[in-house]
Amino acid sequence: MGRVLDESFLQKTVEQMANKKNNWGAILCVEQGDGDFSWSGAAGNLKAHDQYFIASVTKLYVTAVVLMLRAEGRLQLSDPINTYLSNDVMTDLHVLDGVDYSKDLTIQHLISNTSGIPDYFAYKRADGTAVADDLFTGKDQRWPLEQVVRLTKQMKPKFKPGEKGKVNYSDTNYQLLGRIIENQTDMSIAEVFKRYIFDRLGFTKTYVYTDIYDEKPVALHYKASTVRLPLYFSSVGAEGGIVSDAEETMQFLRAFANGYFFPKEQLEALKEWRLIFFPGSFYYGIGLENYGCRASTRHSNGFTK
Repeated sequence: MGRVLDESFLQKTVEQMANKKNNWGAILCVEQGDGDFSWSGAAGNLKAHDQYFIASVTKLYVTAVVLMLRAEGRLQLSDPINTYLSNDVMTDLHVLDGVDYSKDLTIQHLISNTSGIPDYFAYKRADGTAVADDLFTGKDQRWPLEQVVRLTKQMKPKFKPGEKGKVNYSDTNYQLLGRIIENQTDMSIAEVFKRYIFDRLGFTKTYVYTDIYDEKPVALHYKASTVRLPLYFSSVGAEGGIVSDAEETMQFLRAFANGYFFPKEQLEALKEWRLIFFPGSFYYGIGLENYGCRASTRHSNGFTK
């Protein structure tokens, strides 16, 4: 039998999380599936209701929107992405060993990280450094899709789109999905999230970060340093630009898992698990991550290193 959850045990757990090396603080929100138990707590320099960048958890919100657009008949997962993206983006987007696979890329390849497209954020550039290195050391800059695509095209794809058994975590995939969503709705990604998710759930503390002078989200930390990245976060809405708190994030997860946004039975079809090793060791499905837990909708914060 598993441990019976109680508030003292959970508070001790979040304190242990906050006390780990290079951690400044931690927030933990736990909810029983039937709603009979719900708890939020914090330790270190954070409070339970602080707003923070949810970073790569944003990708699950993108998954929800894509599935809602599919339900509206605006797109299908099997659609080639060149149907929705400009020639400037698509030209030489995926060239591997002299073969251009760009026209073979589909929405499902992007959302399931099976495109083989390099991750502009973590992969090494020609000079041996990565965008992540710049950001973690405080070199703030915007990374809109056009700049992301230019860099990505200088990197070698990992494999052919949809190659059997292959998966590669890539922030580039979700930048592309963000542009597809914008093109299909004639709205910015911030407007899309607000209309399709935030307003429907009555959120008051969740939004897409667009104002570089907005200081509501708690500061980020990398090792011993405080890192402020307003330019970066204001440019990566679909990749990781949502600000929220633990309570509203849990509310979204509950709605996602219980079929609020799309028929619940469709959730099972998303669980095509493939083992992935970055930014951790876990399984990736179609817009979902599985860390070996019973819940299969968890994402990691991209700045927890």
